[in-house]
Amino acid sequence: MTVLDSLNSALRHALETDPRVYLLGEDILDPYGGAFKVTRGLSTAFSERILTTPISEAAIVGAATGMALRGLRPVAEIMFGDFVTLIADQVVNHAAKFRWMYNDQVRVPLVVRLPMGGRRGYGPTHSQSLEKMFLGVPGLKVVAPNTLGDPGRLLVAAIADDDPVLFVEHKLLYPRPLLEARKGELVDYEIQPFGEPFTSYALQVMGYTPRLTIATYGYNFELARQAALELMIEREVFSELVVFSQLSPFEINPLLDSLSRTHRLLTVEEGGLTLGWGAEILARVAEYSQESGRYGFRRLAALDLPIANSRPLEDAILPSVEQIVNAALGMCGA
Repeated sequence: MTVLDSLNSALRHALETDPRVYLLGEDILDPYGGAFKVTRGLSTAFSERILTTPISEAAIVGAATGMALRGLRPVAEIMFGDFVTLIADQVVNHAAKFRWMYNDQVRVPLVVRLPMGGRRGYGPTHSQSLEKMFLGVPGLKVVAPNTLGDPGRLLVAAIADDDPVLFVEHKLLYPRPLLEARKGELVDYEIQPFGEPFTSYALQVMGYTPRLTIATYGYNFELARQAALELMIEREVFSELVVFSQLSPFEINPLLDSLSRTHRLLTVEEGGLTLGWGAEILARVAEYSQESGRYGFRRLAALDLPIANSRPLEDAILPSVEQIVNAALGMCGA
């Protein structure tokens, strides 16, 4: 089974088992079945719940958000993830905030599927990895499947989630087989799942002393896996891999566990380096590490919550002079 097969089967299963599931997007009807064929065959079987839309990403996600508020579970497809910029207002200022703004009286069970990534020669407006723009948005989950697990299982979990989920699918993953079809390549690793329902994985090297931890997600696991094999076979340098499926918010403890053995961390992502996912990973590691070397590390920022209307709540969410003073004293041991 390929990643494409898994995602298509997951959508079919969701449509078969839950009448609240609808699919929206451009050119997703048969025989075309979407730009990357993930929805192929579904409009024939579920004609009333596969909705083709105008070329307006903001309208697609706006309509899907309204459907979610009314109790449905829409899955919106954005043809190319680069167009995520056109849905930013609908996602950041509406879907992600309604639960907070209405005191938990409403939920927005919305999934937005985003084919991301390059390496297919599509140029600067159809090859980007822009998911980092949405990492850390309060009320929003960002998930990226890989071939270690079952991407369809992640998609089913996203559809079942009561909060909005951005589901980031790297284009090069679609034709790749799931890991079960090539287990022999990882005989020297034990795979440890963590983080439900969006399962991530830690690959621990067996029988050797690891010298490096590689943290990554999505298609970049394929590159990290190849590099780890080459390092092992050609240079006898053994690596552990921590492959995240849920990018935001994320669980740091499995990575810290690996670093307790390797003491070295390399992050790999396809998005831009500056202010990227890897920067956040490294910052968290620096803050949680018990051995920070000659430098102390600490960050202050707003809490990961929408800004409240209530002044006392707003003050509690935003950083204060008192917090800065206390943090500085703590770092200086004063």
